[in-house]
Amino acid sequence: MATTAWVAIGSITLDSTAASVTFGSIPATYRDLVLVVDCEATSNLDAAVRYNGDTGSNYSYVLMRGASSGTFSGATGSSDRVYLNTSALSTDNRGTYILQVMDYSATDKHKTSLHRTNYNDTAIVGAFAARWANTNAITSLEVFANTSSFKVGSTFTLYGSNRL
Repeated sequence: MATTAWVAIGSITLDSTAASVTFGSIPATYRDLVLVVDCEATSNLDAAVRYNGDTGSNYSYVLMRGASSGTFSGATGSSDRVYLNTSALSTDNRGTYILQVMDYSATDKHKTSLHRTNYNDTAIVGAFAARWANTNAITSLEVFANTSSFKVGSTFTLYGSNRL
């Protein structure tokens, strides 16, 4: 059985608080992109991503969440971003997000992604399936804090992956 290797394209560790980080000039040499975010927030945080600076209502997604307080599911057909979390990450709580964008460099289809979330202190896990309604290859990816900032020490790593 063939294995998939992740190759680090770039990594950012914050040495000051930041509302966003951007990976630019993403090479078209891989099949998929995998983004891993390990972060803390300065206050309640709704983290999200955008591709190629697109702020139009070109994103749609479905989500599900499980928590000690119960379950939730939802969907949106028109958004200007894809959220990485299913409930705001609270202050001093560590969150992990893993986003996989399939066929990111293809120019004959819309881009799809799967991602999952985990908040260590609040027992929340979640998953999204999302679509970016654009056939352009993804050349930049912005991760941003919609409602606060990422704390010092938060890490963002972008990998390229060649699924076999």
